[in-house]
Parts: sequence; structure tokens; C-alpha cells
Amino acid sequence: MLDPTQLRYFLAIAQHGNITQAAKALHTSQPTLTVALKNLEEELGTTLFFRERTGVRLTATGDELVRVTRELFEVMNRGEQRIRGLEKEDAGTFVVGCHESLGAYVLPGFMAQFLPAHPGIEIALANGTSEETVDAVLERKVHFGLAVNPHPHADLVLVSLFHDALDVLITPDAAPPRAEDVAAVGESDEDLAIAIARLRAGPIIYAGRVTQCQELLNQLAARGYLPTKHLVCGDLELVKSLALAGIGPALLPRRVARYGHLGRLVRLHTTLPSIPDTIYLVYRADLHKTRAASLVKDALVKHGKALEKGPSMTTLAD
Repeated sequence: MLDPTQLRYFLAIAQHGNITQAAKALHTSQPTLTVALKNLEEELGTTLFFRERTGVRLTATGDELVRVTRELFEVMNRGEQRIRGLEKEDAGTFVVGCHESLGAYVLPGFMAQFLPAHPGIEIALANGTSEETVDAVLERKVHFGLAVNPHPHADLVLVSLFHDALDVLITPDAAPPRAEDVAAVGESDEDLAIAIARLRAGPIIYAGRVTQCQELLNQLAARGYLPTKHLVCGDLELVKSLALAGIGPALLPRRVARYGHLGRLVRLHTTLPSIPDTIYLVYRADLHKTRAASLVKDALVKHGKALEKGPSMTTLAD
């Protein structure tokens, strides 16, 4: 590996054409430059200068080393500026991870505001379940994660952003259940009896890989409300599309149901069980807090907390 100090001495000698003058310009001794030049020539296995009575003159290999060294120092200078920029300027690339359905209503508004204001910062996206997103943050594959109900971890910072709930939803114009099915429920509250009869008729639509769906199914089963027909999907967006088509009641986060289809899906009944969710920003406690990293974090927190202050989620028709 070439020594940068030796290369600086070499360039000074080449510029002045004289070791003594180069030593004066560098405020060092002539023997220091002579030894450095000798060591450099031995390391490269070549003669870099012709020694003449009035000074030195570059050989062909010396002339080539001048070109290469100047390019090297230019790259080093650009690298130094880049690193300083990452620490103190609005520059850098950051990966934000989250579930696709969560990102679909959180990220568009965030990125539409953030990216034009900070053109030197790039945002890349990584999709996965909340558990996968948290693991990716821990493994340093993702800088910032948006996760639902993450478990505390000694290496992570969790910032609560906003709340949601997994609920039983249906289209408002869904066909009513048969009168005999409503009567069979044996419930004095007619609206609740209709809701239970609708639920029992099925099929109930849900994403099998979402753990909260299984929790809600267990609660419905404990009350005797669960239908025999299940339609299991791999993705919340498909669940939403099938529910919008009137296929049956669906288990969906209220915010997922709301975005892009305000009022198209409603809670089957307010007394049916639901699973409360809290969405967190997740990042490593030892995150390198450059200026750009802090800007991304602060913007995500601000945008997420603004969602909490938005319309009430008690009804999907607000």
C-alpha cells in the first residue's frame, strides 16, 4: 500500500524539480524527502527521477505516478467531502421498512413532503411483516421501521406514532341475513342479532399471516360467532378488495379499510370484539445520528403523530 505522505513528498519534488526546494516548501528537511523518495522507488521497483546537477527530472514511470497520484488525491478529497456531508449536510440514503398495507397509507404523504424538501436524501423501501421489519432493523438492513405492536428490545428505540384497531368490517349495502338466521341467534338487540347472523353466514375473509387476525378469530369463536366458511388470503389488500366486492365480512385494520375507500367499509357492529394496535417507529439505539438521519427520523415521527391527530377511527365514515 502506497504511503500518502510519501506521495505528497513525491508530488512536491516533481513540482519543484529540486529536492531542497521541495523540502523548504514542505517545511521539512532534505534528508527526510531523500529517504522517502528512496523508499518509494524501492517499493515500486522503479526509478522515478533522473538525478541531474541542477535538480531532478521525471522518468516515464515518474510521470505516470504524478498522474495517478493526482487522481488518487482528488478521489480522497471527494471522499472526505462526502463523509463530512453525511455527518453535517442533508445527504444520505436510508431504508424505511414496513408492511405493504401500512406503508400504503403512511408513506405517500410522508415522502411527498419530505423528498422535495431534502433532494440530497434518498429513501429506499423494504417490505415485510412487522416481525420481519423489526428483525431487519436489528440486523441493520433497515434504518427505520414502521411496526405494529413490536416487542421491546434492549437494542431498539420504539416511538409510539398512532393507534389503529383490527375489526370486523363489511360493506354498508351487504345483503341482509335471512330472518330465520337472525332469530336463531337468540339476541334481544336486533342490530347485534343481524350482525352476528351476517358473520355466521360467512365466509369470513382475513390474512392468515397476520397474527392479530388469529387473535380476533379466537375471540369471535369464544363467543360462538365464527362461521364455518373461511377465506384465507396472504395479503391485506386482497382481503380489502374481496370485502369491497361484498364477498363477506373481513378482518381488517380500520385505517387500511379507510384509505382510498372512505365509507365503503364499516364496522359490522361496535360491540363485536376488536384488536387494538399501536404503530411505532423502530430504529436501533446505536443508529449513527448524522444530520440526515435525524431529519428522516424527525419527519417520520412528525408525520406519524399527525395521523393520530387526524379523523377519529371509531367510525370508518368520518
